[in-house]
Amino acid sequence: MLTKVKTAQEIVAMRESGRQLATVLQYLSEEITPGMTTKDLADLAAAKLKQLGGKPAFLGYYGFPDVLCVSVNSEVVHGIPGNYVIQDGDIVSMDFGVVVDKMITDGAITVVAGTTKNQKVSKLISATEQSLYAGIEQLKGGVRVGTVANAIEKVLKKQQLGIVRDLVGHGVGHELHEDPNIPNYGQAQTGPVLQAGMTIAIEPMATLGTEKVYCDRDGWTIKTADDSLAAHFEHTILITEHGYEILTQL
Repeated sequence: MLTKVKTAQEIVAMRESGRQLATVLQYLSEEITPGMTTKDLADLAAAKLKQLGGKPAFLGYYGFPDVLCVSVNSEVVHGIPGNYVIQDGDIVSMDFGVVVDKMITDGAITVVAGTTKNQKVSKLISATEQSLYAGIEQLKGGVRVGTVANAIEKVLKKQQLGIVRDLVGHGVGHELHEDPNIPNYGQAQTGPVLQAGMTIAIEPMATLGTEKVYCDRDGWTIKTADDSLAAHFEHTILITEHGYEILTQL
């Protein structure tokens, strides 16, 4: 079933959830430094969210053991925080979900820990983020999912990046994952119609190599098949009659 059109009260809750989510990710992007562990990042996220009053959406979701997904270098998504010590120049993706009044938002950013002079890394991160906004720009009541997906694909293809196909964006709100799926590739004017009042998460994932990925032995972490570097960005967005409102942006 497609994600439901949200009530005014539900949208108020999602705005607050999104504000808290964006606040935490902004905080993490400022705090991350080489020498920290990925578990340190998750603990910072948990403490900050507790201050803000929301609840973590990921903890215990199908058994996921922490509040934050932290994926480093060739890890695309769903990395479990642990003892890995972040190195200077590592690419770190942080994916977070927040619940306020039973309503959920979902968002992700990718940053470089410390510094990098690698132009390919800079291109990967900037193009993946750019593709997210290219997809968002298509949103309004009546647009089809394929039109959004195609806008994302065009940006990533232009930069000759691998477009991860096995993982997709999705509806969000009452549940962390609702229909429809929102791929990062597709044909314009095809797929389900998005209505004003729906809330969706768009999340491009791109690599410097193959589009192929596999699940690590931990049962969660998704990695690139060729060990190439990956980036991931995500926003939760409310679709309006003539456009959109990004809920996970400060």
